[in-house]
Amino acid sequence: MKQFVKKQWSNIIFVILIILLLNPSSKEWFIKTISFSPSLDSKVVAVQNASWELKGLNTDNINLADFSGKVVFVNFWATWCPPCRAEMPAIQNLYDAYKNEVVFLFVTNESLVKVEPFLKKYNYDLPVYNSLTRIPLELNTTNSIPATYIINKKGDIVLNKTGAANWDSSKSFQMIDALLSE
Repeated sequence: MKQFVKKQWSNIIFVILIILLLNPSSKEWFIKTISFSPSLDSKVVAVQNASWELKGLNTDNINLADFSGKVVFVNFWATWCPPCRAEMPAIQNLYDAYKNEVVFLFVTNESLVKVEPFLKKYNYDLPVYNSLTRIPLELNTTNSIPATYIINKKGDIVLNKTGAANWDSSKSFQMIDALLSE
């Protein structure tokens, strides 16, 4: 009888975990909880063709080539993506801290009709873009989102992170500070 009760409890806990993981807000919380701070890659890759035109959904149109000599944070994301949604509050904090020093490009294939209500609902003011021209090959290394790339002032990709990350950590801030001081 004791064995039966123990097995029942493990089944109940298993069902509760499954339900929690199927619930979008629980899934986002879980992803956020297990996300780590990103770190610079040991192997840097130069962006060969930085001429990449982007249509601003809530900001002006830009071209990546215009930001030579600046640190650039590129994040590919979507409103429907739980890992993307999980890392957004931390990214907003990073953006708030560095928006005057770092170029932030949040790239999606969704329209303003989808993006605008999402940004409003969560009070995000991130600059969001659609790609107008072909994405540079070095920034197109995965089909997964979120995918984040950080480009240093020399035009080298020094971070290539697929999946959610904790962008609101002291390690992330130190990394950006170091890149800005180069």
